[in-house]
Amino acid sequence: MSKGKLLGLVLVVVAVLVAGGAFVWQQSRPAPVAPAEPTTVTGYLGGEKISLFDDDQFKSLAAQAGLSISYKKAGSLAMMDAGHTGMDYLFPSSQAAVAYGQAKGVSAQSSDIILNSPIVIFTYKDVADALVGSGVMSKDGDTYKLDAAAAVDAMVADKSWADLGYANGYGQFRIDSTDPAKSNSGNEWAALVATVLNGGQPATADSVARDADKIRAIFQKSGWMETSSEDSFSQFLTLGEGSKPMMVGYESQVLDLAVNQPDLYKQVKDSLVVAYTTPTEWSTHVLVSLDDNGDRLRDFLKSDDVQKLAWERHGFRGASQLGTDSASRFGVPGIAERVPAAVELPNNDAMQELIGVVGGK
Repeated sequence: MSKGKLLGLVLVVVAVLVAGGAFVWQQSRPAPVAPAEPTTVTGYLGGEKISLFDDDQFKSLAAQAGLSISYKKAGSLAMMDAGHTGMDYLFPSSQAAVAYGQAKGVSAQSSDIILNSPIVIFTYKDVADALVGSGVMSKDGDTYKLDAAAAVDAMVADKSWADLGYANGYGQFRIDSTDPAKSNSGNEWAALVATVLNGGQPATADSVARDADKIRAIFQKSGWMETSSEDSFSQFLTLGEGSKPMMVGYESQVLDLAVNQPDLYKQVKDSLVVAYTTPTEWSTHVLVSLDDNGDRLRDFLKSDDVQKLAWERHGFRGASQLGTDSASRFGVPGIAERVPAAVELPNNDAMQELIGVVGGK
């Protein structure tokens, strides 16, 4: 055999051995593990938190945590009365709503405070400035405050907008809110009204019953009320001061607007006023877990990455921003670094009585 043929044969043999070895090695490797399917978690969500749950960064963080999160929008109280079959969580906007759910027989596996935002009043500069002289509003630089006691007294006395100095206002002075029997922002405003009528002490079941006619009359001034805080805020921005001169909302809503809808915020920035009530109340957003999937969502929401995102892009206050990140980051005039003069919500018995009063029972 010539040297050329011998070399060719050797090369063929080597190629066969290499191919065979590769085949054996491939066969001996463990089969690749298929990527795990994300755990789907679904529940009821208050409208003011939808922007957070729809945030692409939030969804990316959820995917990294192995979660696919969906929701149905519902008011904080309405979600407690809704059917819970197939639901993993409820995410209302206050501990009062959680207590209401417990009284209704909602069986929670756990409940944890996740986010916080104070109740504020949204209005317009010409309205706010007109009311400063009446004592209902006060102003210090860019910061406006609404005296809750003076406002309640004016509504109980059936004062008109003109009586309080706002000549362009139509009819009686009022502060619109969501439906207090279904939605948390309206419910907390009702609690603040009841507390003011009780001399500034947290309302009791007895004081709510005593002041029931006054409380009903105050809310009847608003007529139709939305059941979602987000829908109510959208209507406030859309309809303007001629329809909704003042309304109750969450501080986080305007901060979220400034970050996520900058063009719209630019249109309203020069006229929109955020006023803190004195006293005010904290809206405490509680994740009510109904099962193990709900517990996984709770742990995800309490993670540092989500808490940071909730503050920086959606304005929810928490431990992630205290002392480290000024509220000035949002560029919204009048936003307080620390929320002043907050009062506690009435106890559950008083809140149950209040829901009955404002719900027409």
